[in-house]
Amino acid sequence: MGYPHKPHERETTVLSKYFGDREAATLDGWKKRGGYKALQTALGMAPGDIVNIVKDSGLRGRGGAGFPTGVKWSFMKPGDGKPHYLCCNADESEPGTFKDREIMRWTPHALIEGCAIGSYAIGAETCYIYIRGEFTEPIARVESALKECYAAGVLGKNAMGTGKTVNIYVHRGAGAYICGEETALMNSIEGRRGNPRIKPPFPAVSGVFAEPTTINNVETLAAVPHILNNGAAWYKQWMRPDNPKSTGTKLYSVCGNIQKPGNYEVPMGFPFKDFLYDLCGGPLPGRKFRAIIPGGISVPIQTVDEAEASLMDYEGFVAQGTMLGSGGVIVIDDAQNLVKQIARAARFFAHESCAQCTQCREGTAWTTKILERIVAGEGTSEDLDTLLEIGENMTGKTICVLSDSCATPVASGIKKFRGDFEALIKKKKHYLVPAVA
Repeated sequence: MGYPHKPHERETTVLSKYFGDREAATLDGWKKRGGYKALQTALGMAPGDIVNIVKDSGLRGRGGAGFPTGVKWSFMKPGDGKPHYLCCNADESEPGTFKDREIMRWTPHALIEGCAIGSYAIGAETCYIYIRGEFTEPIARVESALKECYAAGVLGKNAMGTGKTVNIYVHRGAGAYICGEETALMNSIEGRRGNPRIKPPFPAVSGVFAEPTTINNVETLAAVPHILNNGAAWYKQWMRPDNPKSTGTKLYSVCGNIQKPGNYEVPMGFPFKDFLYDLCGGPLPGRKFRAIIPGGISVPIQTVDEAEASLMDYEGFVAQGTMLGSGGVIVIDDAQNLVKQIARAARFFAHESCAQCTQCREGTAWTTKILERIVAGEGTSEDLDTLLEIGENMTGKTICVLSDSCATPVASGIKKFRGDFEALIKKKKHYLVPAVA
C-alpha cells in the first residue's frame, strides 16, 4: 500500500520540534511549551492505565530492539513489596547514531518527564539516566534540568504536590560501548565491571541491585509525554495502513557520503528512497551511492536497490534484508573502499568486546586481522570462506549480541559486495605472479 501522508509532509517534528530552541531547555521554557502537563495527568492515574495507553499506542523501543514499550512495562508488578527501578539508556555509543544526545541537549525536560511517567507507571520511585561519559554538554543540560525540577517540586518525595515519590539521578558512564547493553549498564550502575549478564533472570525479575528493573532508550521515554497528552490514536496516525505494528515518528541520524547529514524525524513507513534523495539531498556531486547501513553498524549492509525499495519501519527494513536498529544511517558512496569500511567496523567491535565470551573475544579479533590483511592486499581466496565460518561461530552463541554485531556487516558485505573483496585479492595476485616470458 502507498504512503498515507501528503507529499509535502516530509519531516514530521514531534520529538525534534524544539531542537535549536535554547529556551526549551529550561523548566519555565518547557512549561510554556506544554511541558509537565502529561506528568501531572499521569500522577493522578492508576499506573496500569498509563501502561495500557502506552501499549495501545504501539510505541516500540527506539534503542534498536523494537520491543513494545507498554508490554515491557507490563512485566513490572507495582505493589509487590519490592523496590522497582527504571534505567534510561542514554549511552548511545552505536557508531553512526547521534539523535539521543540532541534530545538531551535541547529538550532535557522531555526526557525527564518521560522518565518520571515511566517510573510511576512501573512502580519505581528511583530512575537512573545512564549517560555516556563523553557527552559533556548533554550531561550538563540534564543535570541542570534536574536541579530545576527538584527546586520547583516537580520531582522528589512530593512530586508535583501529589504525594508520590519520583527521584531521578544521572549516572555518568566511563566510555565503554558494551555498557549500552542493558545488563552491562546495570552492572556499571552497581559499580561493577560492565560485563553483560546471562539471562534469565531478566531485568524485570532481577535487575539493578537484584530488584525488578525496566530499561528504556532516551527516544522511547521522550515520546511518552506526547502519547499521554494526545492519546494512543493520535500516535497511531503515523504508520502504514498495512502495518499497524510500527507506529509514531522516528528520529534518524544521517552521516557519511551524503549532501545533508544530520538528524531527521519522519513517520514510520516513510519511503527510504525519498528520505535519502529528497530530505538528505542525495549523493555528493559526481558520486553515486554504493552501500547504505540504515540502523548503525550492527545491522546488515544494504545495496542501493534494497535501500531504495525500503519503507522506514521495523518490518519494512527487515523485508529488504536489514533492520531499523538505532536509526543511524551511514551512507557509503562509490569513491570509498567498502572493504576498508567493514574492516574499520570490525576493529571497533574487537576493541569494545568485554572479552567475557570466547567466541566474541577471539572471533572479533581474527575477523579484524583477516579483513585488514585483505585491505592491505595480502588476502587469499580462502579468506572469504574463513570469515563466513568465523561469523557463523560468533552468531547466537554469546551472552550479548556484540559478537553478532561484528559478524553481521561482514557476512552481509561478503554476500552483497563479494566483488569488492575479490578485487583486492586479485590485485594482490596480479603483482605476485611473474609474467611469462
